[in-house]
Amino acid sequence: MNARPAKKPRDRVDGVLLLDKPAGLSSNDALTKAKRVMNAKKAGHTGTLDPFATGLLPLCFGEATKFSQDLLEADKTYEATVHLGIMTATGDTEGEVIERREVDVTLERIEAALARFRGPILQVPPMYSALKRDGKALYEYAREGVTLEREARPVTIHGLELLDYSAPFLKILVTCSKGTYVRVLGEDIGAALGCGAHLSALRRTQVGALVSAGMVTLDALLAHPAPRSLLAPVDALLSSFPALELTGELAQRFLQGQRLALDKQAVAVPEQQGRVRVYHGGKLLGTAILGEFSVLAPERLVSTA
Repeated sequence: MNARPAKKPRDRVDGVLLLDKPAGLSSNDALTKAKRVMNAKKAGHTGTLDPFATGLLPLCFGEATKFSQDLLEADKTYEATVHLGIMTATGDTEGEVIERREVDVTLERIEAALARFRGPILQVPPMYSALKRDGKALYEYAREGVTLEREARPVTIHGLELLDYSAPFLKILVTCSKGTYVRVLGEDIGAALGCGAHLSALRRTQVGALVSAGMVTLDALLAHPAPRSLLAPVDALLSSFPALELTGELAQRFLQGQRLALDKQAVAVPEQQGRVRVYHGGKLLGTAILGEFSVLAPERLVSTA
């Protein structure tokens, strides 16, 4: 019997890939392909995009995974196409059509409907979602023909702008808080207009401070001769936090998890309290909480090994 060839050992790879996820691929499948190309030991994504959706999917590798939660909590921006007059079981193009209605709406009515959804709103999560009930995803119940009561949850629509209306297609720009289902927003806009709707296209263009300008397509990634060169540094995830540079001695103590009382004469301490990104010699050490009296409390540390 021939022995199987040994698997190539995975490498430590640190950084962030701004992937332009194609339609028809799950976020997990996209992550698996990128992780294989990078030959990376550790990787994770920062919040899923539905398979039919496209656009910005930040993938975190190695030490960057320690900060991926920040992007899960971040606001997000989408371009969405709402198809008026047709309702589907899933609220998007993947579900079967369950009802059709005539579309007879004016721009004035559309603007009035959009105004109702700006700011804090309550949104009922869809049955076709990964939310769990008794350890089972809601979409599993939905596939079995079971509909469960779902409690409305508070979300915030920070921005909702009409980009174009060519009946029956309504193109909108949405900036929203975490936990917002743009599919449901599209359905609710259709309901407010009295004709129903589903999403026929969804593209994410921003996650927190990360924007679509630096995105890489999956095809470009697979064909690139040096794919790791496409990675942004770990601190690309932390650009919204003030930076703080420590001296060598303080950096050593910081990496041991010690709280530090900073001397403003020796260290340039940011004016504002709260989360900061910490460096030594221009190298990221991690994040910390800057408190009263310039006390620095380590939060998440980056391995420098």
